[in-house]
Amino acid sequence: MDQNMINLLIALMALLISFYCFYLVNDFRKKAKQPGDKDNFSSRPLQLQAYERLVMLSERISIPNLVSRANQPGLGCRDMQLLLIESIKQEFEYNASQQIYVSPVAWEAVTNLKEQNMLIINQVGASLPPEASGTDLNKRLLEFVMTQKKGALHTIVLEALNFEAKKLMR
Repeated sequence: MDQNMINLLIALMALLISFYCFYLVNDFRKKAKQPGDKDNFSSRPLQLQAYERLVMLSERISIPNLVSRANQPGLGCRDMQLLLIESIKQEFEYNASQQIYVSPVAWEAVTNLKEQNMLIINQVGASLPPEASGTDLNKRLLEFVMTQKKGALHTIVLEALNFEAKKLMR
């Protein structure tokens, strides 16, 4: 074979390889831009786990559960109030990263639950005399929760979280 024929074959091979690489790169770009089932499938377990953790958070910061878990005989009213508020803050901070995986509405519901429970604890605590015991505070908090007519906010939040999690499982 003469040199011109070899150069022509090399140029032809280089051209074919260039077209093939161009095709592969374009195909890769198209697939990267399309949201596929694979992407949704990989994030769905994380989303469901986030809803599960927020349900547990809502249960843990509900006033009846909080009072029974943090009950320490011998504490004064103000100390018990601080303990309950600190427990809510710690639980919330521990689960704050879950907001990435849930809807803004779900996260807002959990945030409102936290704020409302802290407000209730502070208001009930402020209504008691300074010499009241932690047991007095806990008793008043439980009485307050039981007298709510429209149902406890934590129940409503739990229903909303369950609804959204079930939407994901469809």
